[in-house]
Amino acid sequence: MQKKNATVHLLILDPDQNDAETMVSLLRNSGKATRAHRITSEEDLEETLKASNWDLLLARDLEQEFGADDALAMVKRMDKDIPFILLTKEPNREREVGIMRAGAQDAIPFDYTDLLVLAVKRELAALDERRRRRVLESHLREAEQRCQLLLESSKDAIAYINDGMHIYANQSYMEFLGYEDIDDLICIPVLDTLTPESQEKYKEFMKSFAEQGKDGVTLNCTARRSDDQELSVTMSVSAATYDSEVCTQIVLQPEHSDAELEEKLKQISSQDLLTGLYNRQYLMDALAQTIAIAGKNNQTGALAYIALDNFLTMKSQVGISGADLLLGDLATLLKENTDEDITLARLSDDAFCLMCLPCDDKTMEARCEKVRKAVEDHLFDINGRTVPLTVSIGVAAITENSPKAEELLGRAHTASAEVKKQAGHEGGNGIVIYNPASYEKLDESNSVEAILRALDDNRFRLLFQPIINLRGEGEEHYEAFVRMLNKDNEEVSPYDFLPPMGPQDTAIKIDRWVILQTIKQLASHRSRGHDTRLFLNITAETLQDKTFTPWLSVALKAARLPGDSLIFQIREGDANNFMKQAKDFTKAVHELHCKVSISQFGCAINPFNTLKHIDTDYVKIDGSFTEEIQKSDKVKDQVKELVKSLQNSGKLTIIPLVENASVLATLWQAGVNYIQGYYLQAPVPEMNYDFGDH
Repeated sequence: MQKKNATVHLLILDPDQNDAETMVSLLRNSGKATRAHRITSEEDLEETLKASNWDLLLARDLEQEFGADDALAMVKRMDKDIPFILLTKEPNREREVGIMRAGAQDAIPFDYTDLLVLAVKRELAALDERRRRRVLESHLREAEQRCQLLLESSKDAIAYINDGMHIYANQSYMEFLGYEDIDDLICIPVLDTLTPESQEKYKEFMKSFAEQGKDGVTLNCTARRSDDQELSVTMSVSAATYDSEVCTQIVLQPEHSDAELEEKLKQISSQDLLTGLYNRQYLMDALAQTIAIAGKNNQTGALAYIALDNFLTMKSQVGISGADLLLGDLATLLKENTDEDITLARLSDDAFCLMCLPCDDKTMEARCEKVRKAVEDHLFDINGRTVPLTVSIGVAAITENSPKAEELLGRAHTASAEVKKQAGHEGGNGIVIYNPASYEKLDESNSVEAILRALDDNRFRLLFQPIINLRGEGEEHYEAFVRMLNKDNEEVSPYDFLPPMGPQDTAIKIDRWVILQTIKQLASHRSRGHDTRLFLNITAETLQDKTFTPWLSVALKAARLPGDSLIFQIREGDANNFMKQAKDFTKAVHELHCKVSISQFGCAINPFNTLKHIDTDYVKIDGSFTEEIQKSDKVKDQVKELVKSLQNSGKLTIIPLVENASVLATLWQAGVNYIQGYYLQAPVPEMNYDFGDH
């Protein structure tokens, strides 16, 4: 599946169509794919709310027959979870407080567009979280029901206790202790099911379990059945919740000597055989548990990744057995220099880990400094040879907001790699604390720098995705996409790095780089006998750039490429925002015999208005229609209507995001001209699709 930026389904209450369009454009420019509906009356809103799911309602605080307060009242009456933002003429505290008391999420002056974009992003993120929570709650309910069934049918004797009293026991547990009815057992304390000697052992055992909280610990004791018969049992306890109440789970088994053996096996499976420390598997399980505890109790912990510097060089000097000796000595040294409350594990050949909760990253840094210095000062004696060793340590905090275990380990690893970078060629011997802000948010200044640096370092890549003629005329079309390799060598879209409102020349630079490179590739591809045409996406900045068409004319001549081999694609939102410039641009590129396409079509409130002004050759309908076409007959009919109207006005239609065969029949019946999507081919570096074969 290709990743898609989820389309925002937006309702707008505004008497002025142009202002409504402005709001749609604002969201699109901030990177949100948007489909909008303008509310025209009370009946219209009621129908619309019944027919579909909506993500956001923006209402202007203006005099109109059906006003903002009425719309909010209807959303509440119909019990819809739709964030509601009131757009006021000017700041007015009384009005803002009033509408928010009535259930609106925010009230923002219409002109404060930057604030509106931030509020919309916040509300959409909160809505997404609420939706996810509802899904998770239903999963949890199902899981609890399944657990209950499993408990009841389990052969193991299982009970839940709270404050020393039974609150639940399964059939096996009752049979084990000779009770017929759960009601008889619920009044009985656990102590009363044990012999007097075992009661003292049990009290001590539960006290230490409460202090250490380690699940799965066992106690050998003697149980007394309801008929006073005594049984030697092994009781294992774990923390649990039952009926949303925190409690303790106990499992009773007839005592057998292999309980000790099981404990031994458990220990062996969690150990690194070479060093005797915990192994990677144990650490990852413990880390996942620690993250969960940090989240539940709002605690802070820390994880440190200890990487050995120049391990491979050292290994080649002392050999494999020498390296094993060194790792054994190092493990002993680490044990001597870490406190009891720290979990110490070996992750791989040349990496160890420390984990601690509660503990903050600064305290962990101080503890790691002790380790770093001890390693640096220690002379490792391997087969009569002294080997110096240093370590690079990365520290990552564990908080209630932490990601999953693998990603958190990745953070500590990233910080440890940063030590080596900072130290230059000598490499390492230091500590860095991972700061999420420097890795996860590119601010406006360095995001542009990142793009320019990538352009200079030749870290831009072109990908091509075929666009297939459904009417079978064997033409060859591709759309060109640009990807940038970020600092982790992952492919990203450079446009995603650009701050929402500019800076202009960077977008123009990317567009021109893409156009120059595609022209070169296309010229060489066509020289091999292919009559290929390319769709090139251009930004709003290039639309407004008056020097673009003269530059393009020179580039086409230099590459000896006919103009009609290029189709410039403009987003519908950009065409509406810069209608005059888009009109001039279309006219100018038509003079060079190039063609024009409008993409993301159908999202504006009145999409056909765009076509009155811009003489486009192709129209690419917005991908959200493709997603919904399979779910709703209403959308199916809508798309058929749309395609018919477009073709009547002489436009060639393209449907993107075709990901399976089932949607093809609908598109064929609708009379669509071209299709594109992962079902045919994902974007790839070569123009190698066999057009004769579909």
